Amino acid sequence: MSLRTALVPVIGAAIGTVLVSSLLVAPPVSAAPAVSVANRCIDSAPEPGSKRPVKICFTVFKPAGASAKRPVPVLLEGHGWAGKRQTSPAAVKRWTDAGYGVVSIDQRGFGQSGGLSHVMHPAYEGKDLRRIVNTIARYRWVQKDGPRDPRMGTIGGSYGGGYQFLAAFELLRARGKPVIDAMAPQITWHDLNRSLAPNGVVRTLWAAVLVGAGLPSNALPPHIYKGLVEGLATGTWPQGQLPLMEDLRPFFTRNGPSWHVRQGRKLDIPMLLGQGTTDGLFNLQEGLRNWRTVLTRRARQQSVFVGYNGGHVLPALFPAGVNVTSDPCSKRLGGGDFDDLTLRFFDHVLKGKGRPVAGRGKVHIGTATGQCLTSPSGGKPTRTVKAARIVTPTAVGLPVSVPIAKGPIKVAGSVNLDAKVTSLGLDGRTFLGLAVGRTPLDAKLVQNNTMPLRQGTPVSGVRRTVELPAVGVSVPKGQNLYLMATALHDTSIAMGSRLPGVMALDDIRVHLPVVR
Repeated sequence: MSLRTALVPVIGAAIGTVLVSSLLVAPPVSAAPAVSVANRCIDSAPEPGSKRPVKICFTVFKPAGASAKRPVPVLLEGHGWAGKRQTSPAAVKRWTDAGYGVVSIDQRGFGQSGGLSHVMHPAYEGKDLRRIVNTIARYRWVQKDGPRDPRMGTIGGSYGGGYQFLAAFELLRARGKPVIDAMAPQITWHDLNRSLAPNGVVRTLWAAVLVGAGLPSNALPPHIYKGLVEGLATGTWPQGQLPLMEDLRPFFTRNGPSWHVRQGRKLDIPMLLGQGTTDGLFNLQEGLRNWRTVLTRRARQQSVFVGYNGGHVLPALFPAGVNVTSDPCSKRLGGGDFDDLTLRFFDHVLKGKGRPVAGRGKVHIGTATGQCLTSPSGGKPTRTVKAARIVTPTAVGLPVSVPIAKGPIKVAGSVNLDAKVTSLGLDGRTFLGLAVGRTPLDAKLVQNNTMPLRQGTPVSGVRRTVELPAVGVSVPKGQNLYLMATALHDTSIAMGSRLPGVMALDDIRVHLPVVR
């Protein structure tokens, strides 16, 4: 039996509960009849060990009225993981009706494009994207800012957000200056090794989705499938710990903004960044890292960060969370949803049309109760609070919550804690997050997320710093903000401690981004 055949029944149940999408605009009922559509393919970089070019396919939507005498900006569109490009004018009607050309791409390994997915690697998907941009620059109806420099924006979510950062960084590296003029990445990553396995603890269901969704097209290299399955089986991100075990770190190291930032690159491009507060895969903190580290200071002053309730979401069953889908910040800043805000943003940046989008240079994060909190600190911690001792089992047991602040209090942005950790047992693990309630018994996780604290060997009183999930929350009067520790979390099924044990946190200090 092949690895592929063996995997299908194992992960089928997990995949069946998850909707993977690129979060694009829902197709309207009818399409603009004057939009012309052309399907194209180009030759790009061969796969490792081959000299045969890989075919990369895309669809070009030319809006009504666009011509060499009346050139228009163009938008690149990329699909989510295991998706495919848009081929119907109805799917891009919002953009073509507004006078934008659209080029929708089948990423390498998906749709009609050949090769395998290298999950946005500069040497493969990076070359694909550069060649597509070079092709677009030859269209006479596309507005130009210079030779081989089309007036261009980018759209897409999740995997369709990852391509945007790769394209921008690769064009910057190859040409020494920005080529993309505006970006609107949604619910995407900063560092794949960290987001798929924070602190080395695999996000079970999301790793299963990555494996399973790629199986029908056999999109990933075989050794990556093997490594992901090893991670699901062991609960630990494979790093070659045992003979014959894969090491996934090299494959995923260059596949995100974090690597380009480490090479000394920054993007001087206006961005509208959207990130899901309830996103259990690429959580809010991934977006905040992109906001703080990827953009130049000048670009950040022209950009807007929006956190909304949504993204890669699974039901919050244990511990109990809040299941809400809403976007109060896009509504406040632009009067509609994120796509309405994106269109206003592009109209100003790419066309010089209308006033700038409100809230530039700031971080705006929605709460589950429908408020939009704007952080004066850019989402960085501004206040330190102390918490009582927490003692929690590390294999099974109920959540333990201790109060850290009384309502009313508003928190928006990154959260971390430092504490003295005592762990009795091998590879002890507990999942930490913020919760809100009247008592510890009715406290619910803020936007459903936790982050693992992992201690490999027994220790006593060792001070550790732990990143908690970034949040947007308004705690009302009469309720409390809690620090919650739980041995189990449903998005990390079977990823808790392998052996029963106890973990204690003393002298806890939680650092909160409080909004006045």
